[in-house]
Amino acid sequence: MNQAEFTRALAGLPLAKAEFFETIGSTNDVVAAWAAEGPAAGLCLAAADEQTQGRGRDGRSWHTPAGSALAFSLLLPPPAGFEASQLGRVSGLGALAVCEVLEGLPGVHAPGGIPAEIKWPNDVLAGGRKLCGVLPEAHWAGSRLQALILGIGINVAAQSVPEASRLQFPATSVEAAAGRPVAAADLLRAVLERLLTWLPQLPDAEFLQAWERRLAYRGQAVHLHTEPDAVMGLLVGLAADGSLRLSVDGEERSYPAGQVQLRPLVDSADK
Repeated sequence: MNQAEFTRALAGLPLAKAEFFETIGSTNDVVAAWAAEGPAAGLCLAAADEQTQGRGRDGRSWHTPAGSALAFSLLLPPPAGFEASQLGRVSGLGALAVCEVLEGLPGVHAPGGIPAEIKWPNDVLAGGRKLCGVLPEAHWAGSRLQALILGIGINVAAQSVPEASRLQFPATSVEAAAGRPVAAADLLRAVLERLLTWLPQLPDAEFLQAWERRLAYRGQAVHLHTEPDAVMGLLVGLAADGSLRLSVDGEERSYPAGQVQLRPLVDSADK
């Protein structure tokens, strides 16, 4: 994606600020700097064709190769009714938007759209393989939640997928899932439209239900690796704050997002 494609993709969208970078360290760092300047007047966007110091969860790196992937970050004013106790929902906002775009994206392999799932708390899967990661952050002014930061990285073309030896989980791309090339600018536009639709509903039960319907491994046995322990249980669904609900030895427990790794039990020895 280049500057001209970026500009066309945003035409008519209600953004307070938008900047495009050919190369940047981290788009999340850009919008974090904007947040430090004061409350956003509206939704702000930073996007890059290449990201060299992107971050994933737990301090992992997320490199976005030039011309093959989509990296962007949003500065979101908290919607009306949103409470700090619901921060766990923010990663679901990005993942849900990406899922809905994929479901409406016909391709050679998936003429009716690409079936997509959300691997809690922040990954989007197609065919059981990761093609998108979401990194949420909160910006505070003292004890007051001032802004939400949402970073999204999508593997668009096949060359965006790292070598298997560098992966902690199997990965794919939108191009591979669809069986045809897909323009990064078109994906950006579509994801932003879905985000803008869901953002006002972030505090609502309807949002949580839409996320939960796409929850990977629901009803299946999983391993949840936490620090310093690991638990095995049946994945039940989501709690109101976005935490994961597991049935462990017949007792339902909730686990917040953090330094965790979720794996299906059948594959846990191999991934």
